[in-house]
Amino acid sequence: MLYQQVDTAVIDGESLPWVPFTPYSDDVLLKYFKLDPIRGEIIVLMKAPKTMQLPKHHHSGTVVVYTLEGQWKYKEHDWVAGPGSVVFETAASCHTPEVVSTDEEGGYVVTLVTVMGDLVFVDENDKVLAIENWKTAMQRYLAYCEQHDIAPRDLTAFN
Repeated sequence: MLYQQVDTAVIDGESLPWVPFTPYSDDVLLKYFKLDPIRGEIIVLMKAPKTMQLPKHHHSGTVVVYTLEGQWKYKEHDWVAGPGSVVFETAASCHTPEVVSTDEEGGYVVTLVTVMGDLVFVDENDKVLAIENWKTAMQRYLAYCEQHDIAPRDLTAFN
């Protein structure tokens, strides 16, 4: 049977580089695990310092965020996400991320994020500044690998 040809797979996070989220922030780091062009999905670890400044953004699809370290929130919400919490973001939602605290001085907030579709950065008047998706993530990853002489992995593969 065809479906039995797709194996369960594991990706060793230590084998993947932390890539700066350029041009938005050199301090926010991303570790891409999967970039799926079929579903438009990104699976990524995000490491953000307490000084994180990212613009307001709109999601075309759903987003699930699992917090591993630190605390963060959206300016538009009253809740605070901390270690072990899961945030479910609905499609077509719009919000502004901010770090609330980290466990140590100079520490980071670390989250595991699954993004479906586009992430659209907007200004205070909701004018589109930039659009991020699996393809821009792939371009960023490949450029970083080339710049640092790292052999890139095929992050679109299913095994």
